Amino acid sequence: MSVKDRSKTPWLPPRWFIRLAWAVHRGLYRVFGGRVGLWRPRANGWGTLRLIATGRRTGRQRSVIIGYFEDGPNLVSLAMNGWGEGEPAWWLNLQAHPDATVDLVDGRRLVRAHAATGDERLRLWARWREIDTNLDAFAALRTSETAVVVLEPRPGASDLLTGS
Repeated sequence: MSVKDRSKTPWLPPRWFIRLAWAVHRGLYRVFGGRVGLWRPRANGWGTLRLIATGRRTGRQRSVIIGYFEDGPNLVSLAMNGWGEGEPAWWLNLQAHPDATVDLVDGRRLVRAHAATGDERLRLWARWREIDTNLDAFAALRTSETAVVVLEPRPGASDLLTGS
């Protein structure tokens, strides 16, 4: 690999550091009872939400904090696993059980997940690229395609629930 090629490879902290950062973020969320750790997406930025999904093997509720942006009534995330190999557990859980709950700054929503495909995927990937100009370089670090996950309001459920 030439020096020029290396300059195009985005820098990522070591895997242990990424996992530690996730653990600290989750810990702050728990310690402060959800008052810290979630934020709304900004005009050219992403926000964070807490996803509560059913475990594919255990059937128990599992939660994770992930980045997202809004696309109309839908919430859009990337199943990137910290740009590491493999699918993140939360995405595998959603593939097995697509009905989930999300906690946002302004409350809780019932959602159903699906992977964006075709034109929808192209449009949403382009929107992520506006938020993160290194998106394509980070995605190239993975051997498999990074799923664009759409969390749409669940049919037949109220869009916004009260309480948590």
